[in-house]
Amino acid sequence: MYVVLGAGGNTGHIVANNLLTRGQKVRVVGRNAAHLQSLVSIGAEPFVADVTDASALAKAFQQADSAYVIIPPNVTSNDPLGYANRASDAIASALRSAGTKNVVALSSVGAELPTGTGPVVGLHNLEQKLNQIDGANVLYLRAAYFMENTLPQVAAIQKMGYSVGPLRPDLSLPMIATRDIGTAASDSLLHPAFRGKQVRELQGQRDLNYPEVVAIIAKAIGKPDLKYIQLNDEQVRGALVQMGMSDQSATLMLEMTASLNAGTMHALEPRTPQNTTPTTYETFVAESFVPAYQQHAAA
Repeated sequence: MYVVLGAGGNTGHIVANNLLTRGQKVRVVGRNAAHLQSLVSIGAEPFVADVTDASALAKAFQQADSAYVIIPPNVTSNDPLGYANRASDAIASALRSAGTKNVVALSSVGAELPTGTGPVVGLHNLEQKLNQIDGANVLYLRAAYFMENTLPQVAAIQKMGYSVGPLRPDLSLPMIATRDIGTAASDSLLHPAFRGKQVRELQGQRDLNYPEVVAIIAKAIGKPDLKYIQLNDEQVRGALVQMGMSDQSATLMLEMTASLNAGTMHALEPRTPQNTTPTTYETFVAESFVPAYQQHAAA
């Protein structure tokens, strides 16, 4: 039995779908039953639970030989690291009591650092807690900057006519599509070659800076003069709060972007075929960004 946390989200949905299409028995866990329905329709067993509910997760992980675990984002929380720590406590406790043998955990570039990385501190803490589970094989997928993080540019471009963000224009980052994370996770669960506690970075198809990102977007949406402008912290905070993020979550996001801008938070491995994934940013823009842009324009 495979258990997939966050099965209604970007990576968890891909993991569960890939396992189900290979004929595996899968229990999908999520906060919202409706978000699990498409997986239930192809054979998944649903389990509705909050990731911070230790007793519910203990039941969800019963008879689980293998699991994909994540801390789903909760950007409206007024105590986002407290939420992440409650979630990692519940996940570690449930895995320990179930005796789950093989675990793939979604982590992040920068998770080796105990402080100064904003929300990634919660993933550092998750790794430390899972390290304490004797007998469990755990693979930490330390993923790069999500391509999906560029989707809020849709609203910025249509409202202001240019692209904005907190990152230095000359900062090149590895960028990954979440579907490639899901594929890497499901492959690792189906063919578990990891033993003990191991780290694997996922660096996406290539490194990009924001002007390069914006040039790809500009070409795809037919705005060749589109530019990227770096905002200051207070401008970014205002934009994040306006998007529905709590002030505390916005503070953590600013801490993370400061760590990226300073070069403190970065990939540790040189790029290799093993940590490179196939989806290009051009493909992501064509398949995800452009439809979102057209839908926003129509609305």
